[in-house]
Amino acid sequence: MKRAFTIVEVSILFVIFLIVAFLVAPLSLDDSMQAKNTSKWRNVQEDFSNIFYSINTRKDDDKKTFEEVFKSIITNEIKGESDLYKITFMNGTYPNDTYRFKEFKTTYSNAMIATKLFDEPHGAIRGVLMYDVNGSSGPNVWGRDVFGFNIYEDKFEPFCKNDPLIAQKQDCSKNGTGLCCSNYYLVGGSFD
Repeated sequence: MKRAFTIVEVSILFVIFLIVAFLVAPLSLDDSMQAKNTSKWRNVQEDFSNIFYSINTRKDDDKKTFEEVFKSIITNEIKGESDLYKITFMNGTYPNDTYRFKEFKTTYSNAMIATKLFDEPHGAIRGVLMYDVNGSSGPNVWGRDVFGFNIYEDKFEPFCKNDPLIAQKQDCSKNGTGLCCSNYYLVGGSFD
């Protein structure tokens, strides 16, 4: 004769399934959010390539400086001003002066953008651009929803583009800054 499960055994099994579900659900939600943010970042990369195409195809008789042309083109992306908010590195520390911004703007896609053009270029780099793909909504962490470009005279390049892939992967971890995620995700790197 077959023995049926008791109500206690079924209840214990149900509780075990609930515990597993509560442990697994946040991980899959976080991965889903990260995949969405990464997809948005890929689109932004394409859009900014088009912006610099506009800068580089301006007429030769246009005597505007790089800064004037850059600011006028970026202005077309801006919907309005935004309040200051804090951005952290993946390792929980706060960015140094190079990656700290004073003025944040909201784009038409409700993202946040901030730029910093250097008074004295750092080598060929004229400045940096920060782009928070989901606006002021959290987590506001470099490499999670905040990504960036180095700004050159003739192009934008994601941070760490010329670094070895292994270095990008290491920086794109909970022990790194997350700056290199700006390029690491574009070349097919995965988030952990």
